Amino acid sequence: MERATTPAVEDRSETGPAAQAEAGFERYRTELTGYCYRMLGSPFEAEDAVQDTMVRAWRAYERFEGRSSLRSWLYRIATNVCLDMLNAGNRRARPMDMSQPQTAASAVLREQAEPTWLEPVPDARVLPSVADPAEAAVARESVRLALIAALQHLPPKQRSVLILREVLAWRASEVAELLGTTVASVNSALQRARATLAERRTREADTAAPMDEEQQQLLERYVRAFEGYDMAALTALLHEDAVMSMPPYDLWMRGASEFSAWMLGEGAGCRGSRLLPTVANGTPAFAQYRPDPSGEGYSPWALQVIEISEGRIFGLTSFLDTARWFPLFDLPLKLDREGHEL
Repeated sequence: MERATTPAVEDRSETGPAAQAEAGFERYRTELTGYCYRMLGSPFEAEDAVQDTMVRAWRAYERFEGRSSLRSWLYRIATNVCLDMLNAGNRRARPMDMSQPQTAASAVLREQAEPTWLEPVPDARVLPSVADPAEAAVARESVRLALIAALQHLPPKQRSVLILREVLAWRASEVAELLGTTVASVNSALQRARATLAERRTREADTAAPMDEEQQQLLERYVRAFEGYDMAALTALLHEDAVMSMPPYDLWMRGASEFSAWMLGEGAGCRGSRLLPTVANGTPAFAQYRPDPSGEGYSPWALQVIEISEGRIFGLTSFLDTARWFPLFDLPLKLDREGHEL
């Protein structure tokens, strides 16, 4: 998907005010996209929100007096754009937020219409490059699927306060100025947001980088087991309460035994698949390709996002809308008979 550019203005000189403003806007595009993604739960909506932010900023640029930094000004606009979008009342979720778990024996696939599901995102779209490893780790942690899903349970303004204060480390006074409210109101909103997240109790997951040798070996064993369709080896890598889900279906199951039963039953079409590694939402992910019915190579089937904790996998989300996800993640749309990119 091509990234939109800011609208043209009259002064196109390389050193004129317009060029300087354009460079200033673009400098913050990735971090603004990350902010909007945390707010909205969709990379496509986040990029739309950022583009709307850029358009509004261009239209108002002559009135920007520099009383706040350009970054703060852009965040104020982006916040208003996100709040406007969230006023429609759509809250993205994971299947686990929508229904009770099913069993492999009685599972029913029910597809939900858009916009319903929390969507995955490539790290490069939402995480700007930083030199500090600790800061980078916090950034990756802040886009995990479970955390983004938990954020969707917060009222929009609480969501904004929590992201600005806890993720982006803004001061309470800065957030109050951005939202046009008081420091006391910001602190109160933050306290309520923290309490809600504590009730959700999101499980901590290992991020994709840096990964130690044990984590890398776990993923290598996962690939061997999945491609070899060795369910005994595969379930040995899972926590007993591991959760599997498959958006856009509301089906989800809990437990290694249910996962194995599904894969040997309704999911048996995955036998013979090939996996290519990638990264999504700060955690390891794989592009899954199933054997093409024509017998000619492998075709996209799912984007698997893996969540790891304490040396085992506790979450496997297979996003099945590959026409949507594979181009976003720059993944090949076909593999040859040997499993290589065409």
